[in-house]
Amino acid sequence: MEYPIITIGREIGSNGLAIGKRLSEELHIPLYDKNILSIAARQSGLCSDVFEHADEKESYSFLQKALRSIWSNNDNFIQNENLFQIQSDTIRDISQRESCIFVGRCADYILRQHPKTLRIFVCAELDDRIANISQTLNISHDSAMKKVESTDKKRSSYYNFYTNKIWGQASSYDMCLNTSLLGVEGAVDVVLKTFKKLFVD
Repeated sequence: MEYPIITIGREIGSNGLAIGKRLSEELHIPLYDKNILSIAARQSGLCSDVFEHADEKESYSFLQKALRSIWSNNDNFIQNENLFQIQSDTIRDISQRESCIFVGRCADYILRQHPKTLRIFVCAELDDRIANISQTLNISHDSAMKKVESTDKKRSSYYNFYTNKIWGQASSYDMCLNTSLLGVEGAVDVVLKTFKKLFVD
């Protein structure tokens, strides 16, 4: 049996996670975001700090430094490609057991062969994203702008590195939603109608 899955890629400040949480409530299916890291760590027997340090970062040198700070024995070094594979296996395993929602982690690519996956990308106008981050994190406009720029760069580099696709490009997804136009509730409504038409009706 193939379980219907929703994957959500998102720009920071676009309320992608909020949309995922609302969809989870409406559809009564679980949402997986950063908790994927702890699940992958538990299943692999590795320290959860390893996955936290490598989260959505593709750089070999970054992970090498992170792991060397955790382990003094370099023989224990694990390449970040291996961690991505472990995380991918965890996502596939969950998708085979239940309907759910995955936020980030290249889930749309990892589940590209899953026949019942709705792949979504959530975006918003830059000014709205900066304002959302400024309010959510209680930081200045300039600090929020730097946060948006650095996170966009990190997410796009991670996605592009592991998928050989382009993060945020419409052709990589089934649906792109602009929350500056739709709002969270409007975006949720569009996804719910599409999900039910594809997998429920």
